[in-house]
Amino acid sequence: MAGNDWINGYLEAILDAGSNSNERNMMVVSSATSNGSITRDDKKKQPFNWNSSDPIHPNSVFSPTKYFVEEVVNRFDESDFHRTWIKVIATRNLRDRNNRLENMCWRIWHLARKKKQIAWEDAQKLAKRRIEREQGRKDASEDLSELSEGEKDQSNHSHSCSNITAEPHNKDFSRINSDVQLWSDIDNNSKRLYIVLISLHGLVRGDNMELGRDSDTGGQVKYVVELARALARTKGVYRVDLLTRQISSLDVDSSYGEPVEMLSSPSDTNNRADGESCGAYIIRLPCGPRDRYIPKESLWPHIPEFVDEALAHIVNIARALGSEVEGGKPTWPYVIHGHYADAGEVAAHLSGALNVPMVLTGHSLGRNKFEQLLKQGKISREDINSTYKIMRRIEGEEFSLDAAEMVVTSTRQEIEEQWGLYDGFDVKLERKLRVRRRRGVSCLGRYMPRMVVIPPGMDFSYVKTQELVLDGEGDTSWLAKFNQPQSKRQMPAIWSEIMRFFTNPHKPMILALSRPDPKKNVTTLLKAFGECRQLRELANLTLILGNRDDIEEMSNSSAIVLTTVLKLIDRYDLYGQVAYPKHHKQSDVPEIYRLAAMTKGVFINPALVEPFGLTLIEAAAYGLPVVATQNGGPVDIIKALSNGLLVDPHNQKAIADALLKLLTEKGLWLECRKKGLKNMHRFSWPEHCKNYLSHVEHCRSRHPTTCLEIANYIEEPMSDSLRDVEDLSLRFSVDGDFKASELDPVSRQKELIDLLTRRHQRHEQISGNMGVSYAFGKRQRLFVIAVDCYNHDGSISETFSAIIKSVIKVAAIPSKTGIVLSTGSTLAETLEALKLSQVELSNLDALICCSGGEIYYPWKDLVADMDYSAHVEYRWPGDNIRSVVKRLAAVDGGTEALVECTEACSFRCYAYSVKPGVKSRRIDELRQRLRMRGFRCNLVYTRAATRLNVVPLFASRAQSLRYLSIRWGIKLSKILVFVGEKGDTDYEELVVGVHKTLILEGSEANGSTEKVLRSEDSYKREDVVSKDSPNIVAVHQSNGDAYNVILQAVESFSD
Repeated sequence: MAGNDWINGYLEAILDAGSNSNERNMMVVSSATSNGSITRDDKKKQPFNWNSSDPIHPNSVFSPTKYFVEEVVNRFDESDFHRTWIKVIATRNLRDRNNRLENMCWRIWHLARKKKQIAWEDAQKLAKRRIEREQGRKDASEDLSELSEGEKDQSNHSHSCSNITAEPHNKDFSRINSDVQLWSDIDNNSKRLYIVLISLHGLVRGDNMELGRDSDTGGQVKYVVELARALARTKGVYRVDLLTRQISSLDVDSSYGEPVEMLSSPSDTNNRADGESCGAYIIRLPCGPRDRYIPKESLWPHIPEFVDEALAHIVNIARALGSEVEGGKPTWPYVIHGHYADAGEVAAHLSGALNVPMVLTGHSLGRNKFEQLLKQGKISREDINSTYKIMRRIEGEEFSLDAAEMVVTSTRQEIEEQWGLYDGFDVKLERKLRVRRRRGVSCLGRYMPRMVVIPPGMDFSYVKTQELVLDGEGDTSWLAKFNQPQSKRQMPAIWSEIMRFFTNPHKPMILALSRPDPKKNVTTLLKAFGECRQLRELANLTLILGNRDDIEEMSNSSAIVLTTVLKLIDRYDLYGQVAYPKHHKQSDVPEIYRLAAMTKGVFINPALVEPFGLTLIEAAAYGLPVVATQNGGPVDIIKALSNGLLVDPHNQKAIADALLKLLTEKGLWLECRKKGLKNMHRFSWPEHCKNYLSHVEHCRSRHPTTCLEIANYIEEPMSDSLRDVEDLSLRFSVDGDFKASELDPVSRQKELIDLLTRRHQRHEQISGNMGVSYAFGKRQRLFVIAVDCYNHDGSISETFSAIIKSVIKVAAIPSKTGIVLSTGSTLAETLEALKLSQVELSNLDALICCSGGEIYYPWKDLVADMDYSAHVEYRWPGDNIRSVVKRLAAVDGGTEALVECTEACSFRCYAYSVKPGVKSRRIDELRQRLRMRGFRCNLVYTRAATRLNVVPLFASRAQSLRYLSIRWGIKLSKILVFVGEKGDTDYEELVVGVHKTLILEGSEANGSTEKVLRSEDSYKREDVVSKDSPNIVAVHQSNGDAYNVILQAVESFSD
């Protein structure tokens, strides 16, 4: 019954905490307890109160009510609840308090049972997914089994070919493997590389970074800005662009609305031997609502818009750099590097559109966070998804893995324990594939990105060499010399703030610096210090735990940590021995490290798990030996620096012993200090950049070189009159010595036409089968008909004819408008539909068929664009995937749902008919199973979900429009896409972006819907398509008035 006493006490405390707010506060109790237990039905009955204390809203106020409710729900069994409820009933009287206690006991009991049920369901889903991943790995291993002996040989020589195994020499990172050549300043001195970095969210600027202003503006912002500057200073790099979102809001500084900010100018790189650099720049591109600063969770629907803006910028820069350094040939990016999931998805689309290698850095990962939140049990799966958009984020990370050549990580732990959670990566399978590539053996259509460990760089310029070795170091009598009249040195204010806590400030200082987060494990450190008498007598403890004004105004988790710290200090009577200042500035941090080093102290990071451990390197830069957790990144850091000890963060005695060892063994302390100062250069930015570029160069060796040509955007209409043709001679260069002033008007016109004709013919010979010159100066905008008009059986409906005829008629009014038909059907089926609709093929400029797998040009005798085919075929599994799709599409081992549609198959598209009445897997489920086996492709249900098209990863109807935009020199903003209310499962991709979208309501009713696209647990359409986009207009039309409706809509866009 002891447990019941605790429950009774907690329930009484809940009533006391809520007595002042009556009914309103009871709703807060209900909503707070629902964090880990509420179901969809409950959510409809009980709206969540965001003013209550909530771990996902850091600015919320600490709620004692929620604290006690969580204690009751998490600590006690339901049988204890039942006994308490029986007791309350037995002692019930007419007092209102007892009635409330009875009701509340019942409600909490009910919620606790629901929480247990949801936890069980979540565990079942995770277990099912692990089983599926194991099956996927098994299937892939069986196909690749013939090299098992080779893999054994590879494991014996992992020093030379493993990408995540440390080299024994000098305990350094496995920075460069035998097949990766170290980036040489001499060999690459003549290169002129253009590098694109992308960091989408947060407030990004070069100076006075507002780090910590919000959760989106943190270490990642500092990292990408410093990386851009460091790369621009590296020999061989000509220009670096850091792309981010433009924010023109009154809530933030006006500098975030500036489209361009120079991070480093050419003059900043004068110390480079080559003297060739264009500098580094922050490029801010409009994305989403321009007058609002929105959090990263709300950016997902606007990502396609950012992709299109970034594509236009890169094309312009490639053209400009090409004319500057490559004699007119476009200078495409050497690499496109996405940071975090949102920028990773942007980089993936750009990589596919430009055929440029992509690199990804996750920074923090969605699956890891999702599983941790589920294990905590404080918030339901639905609330996690709605608050963090976690499923949309995970899909962004999975797609980034599909497209990435290389993934940059900080530690091996990040590879194995975090990226290993993803469908698109498996450590063992990646090693198998790497061995096969090295031996020239086919990978059977499978692909895994390469994971490399490249620790973040650091700027050590602020570390003053003369301060690293001071006379009398360890003799803290020097403290008395500060602030003396005869002394020129003033004691830093933060020193005084720390030392005021100490009875004896001359003792060595144990320093811990972190957020007040339970994962940082500060309370275990405090217990270790408080329970070790020798440590208390020898040293002082300084805890730098962020900034605070009032603990009660802090987030729930931070308040609990700080409250616990204060209680432990009181329990062990540590007054005068522990410092815990309320405030410090970022500029104070170096001074804090200096103070600890001058007292011959030790820095400690006791986190339960530390992804990297940047503070350990900072401590080394100031000569501080370290004690660090053995879980995560510190293992690699200590191995490289050799400046400290690793401990089990759960073992208080081990922590105390390690601290005592470093503090009492002066020889060890001095050795760790010297090694840390000596080896810290391994984490410098120049070292990071050389390592980074070496791996990128290696990845590029297996990536196809882009052959994409650029057509100039048309700034003015090209008239059919000879006068306008003559004016073109002033704007475009023509070959030959032609002097217009020496000829009469008639001869001048004739000669100019002949020159332009010869230029056109020569360009055709050079371009071969390419369509670069077709729309040059001829088409100023495009109408794209992507309305998926199908009957229930997948045949073309009558609506198609009315729409295409209306669009052609409207396009003829302003002229200079090209028409593209985009469909999931084959070329033969498309031609048959046009014939039945009595539409002349000559009215169309291009046919995008097979869900973006193929492009045909009517003016080129309907010959497929082979350049586009070569452009998208990278990582196309080909025949290796043909039978796998049919097998995996069956639901839970049932009857095969797909039959190969031979007449609809081609080299870049495999088509499968869906058996009537047989259930087939959704797109996200099938794609997941293919990823688990190393297959990367694009899946689309088309023709009213009666057919499944499997096309290359980078082939899609949306990507084909970006391709034509570059090849024909037509801005994406000049493209108008016609779609229906629904469509094929790639419908959402066609709606979003900077192009204009006209939704023709009533045009069809049998399009593929979300039911065959995503499962219920996945993200929703609003996470993909913005509801308030000015580029999307919906109109209602019927067969009789299609022309008038379309005409009015087109005119409204023109206005």
